[in-house]
Amino acid sequence: MSRRRIIASGVAGVAGAALAVWAFSADDSPVNWYSAATVSAKTVRKNRPLPTRTEQVANLQAGHTYDLLIIGGGATGVGCALDATTRGLRTALVEADDFASGTSSRSTKLIHGGVRYLQKAIMQLDYDQYKMVKEALHERANMLEVAPHLTRPLPILLPVYKWWQVPYYWFGIKMYDFVAGDRNVKNSYYLSKKNTLELFPMLKSDNLCGGIVYYDGQQDDARMNLAIALTAARHGATIANHVSVTKLYKIAGKLSGARLKDELSGKEWDVQAKCIINATGPFTDSIRKMDDPKIKDICCPSSGVHIVLPGYYSPEHMGLLDPATSDGRVIFFLPWLKGTIAGTTDLPCQVTHNPKPTEDEIMFILSEVKNYLNPDVEVRRGDVLSAWSGIRPLVSDPNKPDTQSLARNHIVHVSPSGLVTIAGGKWTTYRSMAAETIDAAVESANLKPIFRDSQTDGFLIEGAHGWTPTMYIRLVQDFGLEMEVAQHLSKSYGDRAFAVAKMATMTGKRWPIIGKKIHPEFPYIDAEIRYGVREYACTAIDMIARRLRLAFLNVQAAAEALPVVVDIMAEELNWNEAERKRQIKMANEFLANEMGQMVNRASRDKIPINLSKEEIQTYIKRFQIIDKDRKGFVSINDIRRSLKNYGEEVTGEQLHEILREIDTNMNGQVELDEYLQMMSAIKSGHVAYSRFARMAEMEEEHHERETLKKKITVERSGGGL
Repeated sequence: MSRRRIIASGVAGVAGAALAVWAFSADDSPVNWYSAATVSAKTVRKNRPLPTRTEQVANLQAGHTYDLLIIGGGATGVGCALDATTRGLRTALVEADDFASGTSSRSTKLIHGGVRYLQKAIMQLDYDQYKMVKEALHERANMLEVAPHLTRPLPILLPVYKWWQVPYYWFGIKMYDFVAGDRNVKNSYYLSKKNTLELFPMLKSDNLCGGIVYYDGQQDDARMNLAIALTAARHGATIANHVSVTKLYKIAGKLSGARLKDELSGKEWDVQAKCIINATGPFTDSIRKMDDPKIKDICCPSSGVHIVLPGYYSPEHMGLLDPATSDGRVIFFLPWLKGTIAGTTDLPCQVTHNPKPTEDEIMFILSEVKNYLNPDVEVRRGDVLSAWSGIRPLVSDPNKPDTQSLARNHIVHVSPSGLVTIAGGKWTTYRSMAAETIDAAVESANLKPIFRDSQTDGFLIEGAHGWTPTMYIRLVQDFGLEMEVAQHLSKSYGDRAFAVAKMATMTGKRWPIIGKKIHPEFPYIDAEIRYGVREYACTAIDMIARRLRLAFLNVQAAAEALPVVVDIMAEELNWNEAERKRQIKMANEFLANEMGQMVNRASRDKIPINLSKEEIQTYIKRFQIIDKDRKGFVSINDIRRSLKNYGEEVTGEQLHEILREIDTNMNGQVELDEYLQMMSAIKSGHVAYSRFARMAEMEEEHHERETLKKKITVERSGGGL
């Protein structure tokens, strides 16, 4: 009977009032200094030029009074900016680092309702959990509709290894479809063992009974975050990254403005605002304490680590859910941008701007992945291409007397001075969280928006208006782009991909005609760097991590592409040589610490040398061929000379990158023991590939060919005499 009750309550929850589609005529006339919101139809492309960052900062410095000042440029912050500006509120947003530089770029990339929350709702008859899932499923459908270029439906397999679990999981997943109602992505279904292995051949087959497949959404989280910010800017919001809040001002106990600092120039100034919104995720408490130093912390940060493995670890169009890991946390195993994401962990952590993945967390994920893959798939530590940690800001609710228990969902809190704090929640519900936050701000500060209700349900995001799944074909035909590059541009920029393609340089080849790749293994091209600067990228880290996703996909490839990226940005932003070197240094530190490069290297260096005598002799021979002067080490010049032997020209930065991957003691040269350590790590699977190792092998082959040529020449010369 209890299950019947919850099903009945679920049916009641599905019913709701249909939302009317807003269609207002365009109005670009200024209201004093501010361009009023123009919700000229949610499906019409906004062609207002995007202000430059310099213009946005100038607006912040011009002495205007804003209705809202939003602190934080993550998913919730930019969602608030779009919601507010489309209601007609004078809106400003500042972000101390870059848009999506924190948790919002480090998610599992899923757009989901929360299968496990629905399980709790059913088992515990918890109506609040049910409402949370219901809301998330509505927002899931909305995100897939408003940004189809950045999102896609993704089937996720739940493998079943016990027969009694088949009906249990099947019922739970069908309830997930049922709660979604007409907002369901696609219907779930059961697969036999044979069909399961056909779709997911890497799966362990022993004791497999079959699989349940259900659908959620997937996104490029950082680019989605940026697209929402750009949409807000096109509709009149003043947004600026790398601008921090250093102080809050009050008049008669009520917030009246803030002190801002441009983190790039160091300049500080004041800005006035009728209401201030705190949307800073893990840093929620630091802004709350600016408002009131005596308040208690409400944020309980948790570290969620993800790793990226090569694409061959998973099918390109299907993910996997492990519902019962050794520590009880759900782990996802998902295809993403030609790679495979696995994660996440859940461990208490300290709030920091620079969270780092740990070796223990990486090994935990690898061990869980190994449990589900067949023995033919060797899960190697060296296959970890990138690893990152995101801080999940779980919060206790300050609106309730007992703040010990963590809120399951988000909380919106208004302090006595009028600071509106939005905290908790998840990526999928960013829009509804923003709508609730702006509602609270309008009420608490007595603001007068043009539109009282939120306008963002069904509101198309930057790039979505003219996009179609086959748009990339026009890019190939009209511009002469390589097909893979055209597909990438279409999915990353939507209908703005044509503006990107127009900035691409000629390749000098018969095909492709334009689009020089910044790394041979990835579809990113030079034009994206130039366009990324117009999307407010200010640093090399902004570019390789969030405008392009290279740092998240392959940390080594990002390091190799970095010099080219910095060269183009230097042209666009007029960097001198000193600034260029500073940007490379900061980006290398970011890759080493936050993207897993250092922990990958440390893992390799812990491996004992396990080479046979024959292997050691082979590698000593190769090393000595490169070290022609018998110095006992290999220098940059030795590497350059070796590469020239087989016709490969590389830049100075690329030479240093080859050296860095193997130079463990950081003394600018490669010793024999470092080389042997690398080869041992490759043999054990702790390192997948090394350019230096490949170079040594090719140098040996070149040396043997030259020796053979000389021998033949001598023999022929002797025979002629």
